[in-house]
Amino acid sequence: MSAGVLNWRAFFGRHWRAFAVIIVACAAAVVDAVLVFLWFAGSAQSSGSVPKTVGLWTMGNLVTFAVEVTLWELLLAGVPVVVGASLAYRWWKGLPVEERGAMELGKGSRSTGGGGGFGLLLFIAFCIKVYVDGKWNVAIGTFTVNYVVYSVVTILLWTLVIFGVPAAIALTWWLRKELRKGPSPGPDIYA
Repeated sequence: MSAGVLNWRAFFGRHWRAFAVIIVACAAAVVDAVLVFLWFAGSAQSSGSVPKTVGLWTMGNLVTFAVEVTLWELLLAGVPVVVGASLAYRWWKGLPVEERGAMELGKGSRSTGGGGGFGLLLFIAFCIKVYVDGKWNVAIGTFTVNYVVYSVVTILLWTLVIFGVPAAIALTWWLRKELRKGPSPGPDIYA
C-alpha cells in the first residue's frame, strides 16, 4: 500500500469522532432540505397560493413557487449548512500543520461540466415569451404542443440574434483587421 493510504487510515483512526459528526451532519442537512421542501409544498397548496392540480398551474404560479421555495431552503436548510461547514473548516484549520499538510489533497482539475447556464437562460426566455404573449396567468395544462414548439423556435431565434449578430460583427471586424495586415513574411530560406 502507498504511504498516502496509510496516512489517511491513521488520520481517520485518530479523528473518527469528528468524521462521524460530519457524516451525521451531512445526512441531517439532506433530511432537513427534503423536509423543508415537503413543508413548503404542502403549505403552498393549503394556503391556496398554488393550485392543487399541476395542470392548473400558471407560469406565475411556477415562478413564484420556485423563488419562494428557494428562499425558504436557503433560510432553513442553507444557513445551518453554512454554519456546519464553517465549524468543520475551523476544526480542520485547528489541526497541527504537520498533520494537515500530510493530508492535503492535490490541486485537482480546474475544468467544470458547464452547460447549466444555457438551460436557465432558455427557461427565463420562455417565461418572458409567455408573459409577452399574455399567457402568464393561463393554466400551463392548456398550452398546446404547437404553442410550446413555436415558442422554443422563437426563443432559439432570439438567442441567435442576440448572440449571433454580435459574434458575426466581431468575426467580420477581426477578419478585416487580419486581411489588412497582409501576408505574414515566411522564414527566409535563402539567407
